[in-house]
Amino acid sequence: MYLAVTLLRFLLTFCFATPNLWRTPQNEKRAENQRQRNMNLLRHIIIILCLLLPVSAAGQTQLYENYIQRFGPTAVEQMKKHGVPASITLAQGLLESAAGTSTLARKGNNHFGIKCGGTWRGPYMLRDDDAPNEKFRVYKNAQESYEDHSLFLRNGRRYASLFQLKPTDYKGWAHGLKRAGYATSPTYASALINIIERYDLTRFDGMKSLSRHERNELEKEEKLTRRAGDHPIRKCNGQFYLVAQPGDTYASLAKRMKIREKKLRAYNDVDAKTPLKPGDVVFLGKKARKADKKLKTKHHILQPGESLHTVSQIYGVRLDRICKMNPIGEFYHFKVGDRIRIR
Repeated sequence: MYLAVTLLRFLLTFCFATPNLWRTPQNEKRAENQRQRNMNLLRHIIIILCLLLPVSAAGQTQLYENYIQRFGPTAVEQMKKHGVPASITLAQGLLESAAGTSTLARKGNNHFGIKCGGTWRGPYMLRDDDAPNEKFRVYKNAQESYEDHSLFLRNGRRYASLFQLKPTDYKGWAHGLKRAGYATSPTYASALINIIERYDLTRFDGMKSLSRHERNELEKEEKLTRRAGDHPIRKCNGQFYLVAQPGDTYASLAKRMKIREKKLRAYNDVDAKTPLKPGDVVFLGKKARKADKKLKTKHHILQPGESLHTVSQIYGVRLDRICKMNPIGEFYHFKVGDRIRIR
């Protein structure tokens, strides 16, 4: 967005600039023709920018939504433990880490731009900020970064007054963080408020604390995400999975995810000789006995190219359970259009 605005300013200056020519009828005509060509160029570029900007905004929105979905529960947990509003935590994480895409977040798991200061004894990385080569804290994972952010605010004297505010007063928190010197940007408070209101982050401020099972699942997802690298971790019917990419094998994924290959193949109901193809679903734990109860149907209509194994992978149900729910005669073969029971 900033680049687009800068480019537009330059073009306006360029297009409306008057050529430095002696004022003669011939030169004035040449200058007028040049201005006309510049205006035509400007119109074309404005059209291109108008087409590109919505695409850029849509991409940013999706990036932000993914970050919120991933770290919303973590922010709620921090709010319950330390009293920092979840909306503020999420807004700062989004702003400081560029929704998890900044170098600090990717390489140092630092989602809040916290510098070492005089008390930090852990690892750090050097980045240019207000001054060249400033030291920023490095964490083992994002969870550790969120915890340290809460403690950084809770234990910092300059932030003490913030904890006297109501948890729902996100505007007070935003302006208080700016006054306390969390960031040097003069628009820091308004940027936080804008993010909170645009993405309705106050909905997290009223959420209850996570159950022990939810916390365990969150920690498990964090661990799998770190191991998976460029393979997004997804969930189906209560179990985590990833999608195979070109070059992947069961052996390579087993090594990456720290699971024995034999066990990984068993999770996915394949034998030792079955190859892995790009696009295949690979479950990282034992599948469920039945399909999710939230599904409106109890049956799957078999499509061309599908098998019972395909169905078991689509719904995250063990193949032996699919077979048990769909008994057949000795000489019967499933065909397209058959109703396959999944729960």
